[in-house]
Amino acid sequence: MHAAPPLITGLSEIAAHYDGAICDVWGVLHNGREMFAPAIDAMRRFRAAHGPVVLLSNAPRPPEGVTALFDTLGIPHDFYDAVVTSGGEAREDLMRRTANGRRLKLFYLGPPRDHPLFKGLNIDLVQAEEAELVLCTGFYDDETETPDDYRDLLEHFRLRGLQFFCANPDIVVQRGDKLIYCAGAIARLYEKMGGEVIYYGKPYAPVFVAATRELHKVRAGNRPLVIGDGPETDITGANRAGIDALFIVGGIHGALVGDLSGVAKMLSESGAQARALMPALSW
Repeated sequence: MHAAPPLITGLSEIAAHYDGAICDVWGVLHNGREMFAPAIDAMRRFRAAHGPVVLLSNAPRPPEGVTALFDTLGIPHDFYDAVVTSGGEAREDLMRRTANGRRLKLFYLGPPRDHPLFKGLNIDLVQAEEAELVLCTGFYDDETETPDDYRDLLEHFRLRGLQFFCANPDIVVQRGDKLIYCAGAIARLYEKMGGEVIYYGKPYAPVFVAATRELHKVRAGNRPLVIGDGPETDITGANRAGIDALFIVGGIHGALVGDLSGVAKMLSESGAQARALMPALSW
């Protein structure tokens, strides 16, 4: 097992090595209930002194859905240059698949709040028996349900050989002081059952390419830093893209704050490597 990455007390300790930042949102900048003011201040200071900031989220909705939540949480909009989301990537793929007037019969698995993902597309939302494919943004009720609640439905999809589009690869997310299951947990179960899953978002390459492209629109550079709390999404994705990563331990793995050996073990098991780590993002 490798040693834990160095523990730093502020982003300012390493910021000068980078000319852009790709920052996770949920778990780093807020927890769904309240904003993390020191993290937002850190991104604002980085942007002023070192380079552009792109927010990269596995939110299963278009970028404007992420910034709309900012308004409800009182989060300002002066610390970032662009937003890239897994939902936005999924929507772009659906647009390609429905080009030239083709319509898709799609079974939607997720809460009503994510319906804007389909707005204006050539898509008919149908029952499971009629569907050509499945798209999942999350649980119908993520406060009470588990992936096993969907096993019978997933078996129906598997027997029909339907592709399962996952618009949020996260397994869990922090909401207040609770961990809530995400679409990735259902997708993992479908894979274990033998179904085919197409994932959008971190750790997969297209969203990191898109985020880097947004950085370059503001200022050309070649030394971005990824900041995130997900070893299997943020950190692994950064590793695959050849980008340094700062691991924020106090997000979904908050129980490991202060336990460097536990952090090292978790990173080693996931195969992820971080440039440094912090309990919570601050300057």
